[in-house]
Amino acid sequence: MNITKNLVVSIGYTLKDADNRIIDSAPVSDPLVYLHGYENIIPGLEKALEGKTVGDTFDIIIPASEAYGEWNESLVTELPLDRFDGEQVEEGMRFQTQTDTGCQVVVTVTGVSNGMVTIDGNHPLAGMELNFNVTVAGIREADPEELAHGHIHAPCGDCGGEGGCGCAYCGNCDQSGDQSV
Repeated sequence: MNITKNLVVSIGYTLKDADNRIIDSAPVSDPLVYLHGYENIIPGLEKALEGKTVGDTFDIIIPASEAYGEWNESLVTELPLDRFDGEQVEEGMRFQTQTDTGCQVVVTVTGVSNGMVTIDGNHPLAGMELNFNVTVAGIREADPEELAHGHIHAPCGDCGGEGGCGCAYCGNCDQSGDQSV
């Protein structure tokens, strides 16, 4: 079976930066599992996996434009420290906030100085060329609920498979103990 839209794909991978430092990895024994064709992984990697089959191994360099995008200066801003309600704010902290349009985004504190906090809304890998070594570990048909929700489901780790937790990813899954991974 070749990888195409609507199939659940399992991959092992090692991700390195341009200086050959490992950024992330998932061994074939504990792979990343995703629903192909639903933008659940970066576009460049999803394109590279199209048509591959179980056992295929390959190296690919994904440019920033097909990964997490170019670094965007307009996503860096300064806020007064008092907007953080007395919380201890330190460089390197990450937190979730809401934009003016209602979108949830994760930002990183890049500086704290003179009563101001600099936050960066860029993804930590924005602007970076990403080097992947990938092995296709598995391919299976998606079930109807996965297709309807646009992501995979797996036994729920938060409720011990007892049900009642729903889907943390979309909040729309049934209460059978299935939850997105």
